Amino acid sequence: MGLLKHFIREALILSKIDITKNIEYDRITRLILKKMLKANSNCIDVGCHKGDILKLFLKYAPDGTHYAFEPLPHLYAELVDKFSSKAKIYPYALSDKEGRSTFQYVKNAPAYSGILRRRYDIASPVIEEIEVEIKTLDLLIPQTERIHFLKIDVEGGEFPVLKGAKNLLKSSKPTILFESGVGASDYYGTDANSLFEYLTDEIGLKIFTLKSFISNRKSVSKQQFEHYFNSNEEFCFIASDV
Repeated sequence: MGLLKHFIREALILSKIDITKNIEYDRITRLILKKMLKANSNCIDVGCHKGDILKLFLKYAPDGTHYAFEPLPHLYAELVDKFSSKAKIYPYALSDKEGRSTFQYVKNAPAYSGILRRRYDIASPVIEEIEVEIKTLDLLIPQTERIHFLKIDVEGGEFPVLKGAKNLLKSSKPTILFESGVGASDYYGTDANSLFEYLTDEIGLKIFTLKSFISNRKSVSKQQFEHYFNSNEEFCFIASDV
């Protein structure tokens, strides 16, 4: 059944039939990666899950150095089996400090898993608490490594990941693909204004919706980002200095 869903999703993306917001985001993400990555681009995938984005990193940047992070043990093991010869795979959850933490494994919807419980868009989430090790990107990625693209999908914990990568972001100015909005990010104490000001004022990036980034490169204002964040009208964004 899972394989059938995968083929249907692929067919919809290739046919440009955006029957859901997530399929639209997947389609545009592929266009962005194809356009932005060079053969030797170095990339980071935070919340690698089954490796769909990592596969695209390897496809469009085959000569780059790639890092992937996935704390769910069974998914980490699968990633190591598939990609360990091509990428650096780590079993850590990422945040703005090191340590150990409980982690909410949503067994009937693993993509919703994260450090904290959030609002789940499924009727009866089955949650198992596991323990994971937490690291920061600033401590794991060599200071001499230039990172060109960073993808973060951690079910609300995006801002802590970004704060734990402050030095990396300032030195590399990577293009960042991230999700954010109420129902997930607010459970981590994130508000739209603080996140916007961090990325724009402290790091020096502009924020775009995926559509605007791939089409006209018109960035969003603080007020627009706050609207998207609070309404979920858009919940996937690009931060970039281009």
